[in-house]
Amino acid sequence: MLLKEYRICMPLTVEEYRIGQLYMISKHSHEQSDRGEGVEVVQNEPYEDPAHGQGQFTEKRVYLNSKLPSWARAVVPKIFYVTEKAWNYYPHTITEYTCSFLPKFSIHIETKYEDNKGCNDNIFDSELKDQEREVCFVDIAYDEIPERYYKESEDLRYFKSEKTSRGMLQEGWRDTQDPIMCSYKLVTVKFEVWGLQTRVEQFVHKVVRDVLLLGHRQAFAWVDEWIDMTMDEVREFERTIQEATNQKIGIFPPSISISETPLSSCALTGPASAPSTPMCTDAPEFLSVPKDRPRKKSAPETLTLPHPAPSDVPQGSTLSPQTVSNNLPSATPPSSNSDHAEAGGQ
Repeated sequence: MLLKEYRICMPLTVEEYRIGQLYMISKHSHEQSDRGEGVEVVQNEPYEDPAHGQGQFTEKRVYLNSKLPSWARAVVPKIFYVTEKAWNYYPHTITEYTCSFLPKFSIHIETKYEDNKGCNDNIFDSELKDQEREVCFVDIAYDEIPERYYKESEDLRYFKSEKTSRGMLQEGWRDTQDPIMCSYKLVTVKFEVWGLQTRVEQFVHKVVRDVLLLGHRQAFAWVDEWIDMTMDEVREFERTIQEATNQKIGIFPPSISISETPLSSCALTGPASAPSTPMCTDAPEFLSVPKDRPRKKSAPETLTLPHPAPSDVPQGSTLSPQTVSNNLPSATPPSSNSDHAEAGGQ
């Protein structure tokens, strides 16, 4: 298990971001989806928790197979998805990610929002229970973002909101910006596979950091689109976009069944809402798969057998041998189509 705390500041208030978060997640999921790939919304409904009170529960399936790099496609099933379950008791949310192919892999994200510049060192005292964690500050304007996700319109060094007059964000903006809020995210990554655990957990944290950076950049870059919305309006936008996203993904093969029956309260109890964002597709060196790996032969491909001697051929006469195939598969594995390893949410 590898535990890190991320602190992401934004030039917004916590109350403003309640709308912006919902808008950003829905729009981002729609942008990153395509037929057969992307973010499918399975469930989105109000939920009440005895400890946290009123909230919203969502379950999503993020289908990724064609967006995986070749090293991953070589070892995962054709139908591959990550399940996201989120409990949103804003300004406290909990999100859990599990993988259909790797039962020993999980990501748990606990989030709290406060109107400050990331200076609360005790915000997760009750959750940490004396556990050690690394604190990482994420700068939405000046931290480097993967090139494939960069958009000039979302570059917060040059973006200025017309409706709020906030931006452009200069070096050191967190010390002078008003208003300012911080997303505190306690992220636990588990990959309980001997020999790979440490390296995979470190790799996943790098992906998570890129995900958080992209999502929070977009939330502010799209501020003029959502700043005037009410909660009812953003919920209606959310429903409309979710229907459009599910239609955009298309129909999945019958081997995937989605129950329309609401989950029981015991199934929903638990830790919610980080954006569904793209997974990094850069293959770590330690997971590389040999490209040319000859298949082991258990028998010769051909057998040479003599013709049975016809009754009209005198004994002692010779016949030419006959070659018979034993129908073994070719030793050369079939080649797979190469897909672009492009990121998909969120």
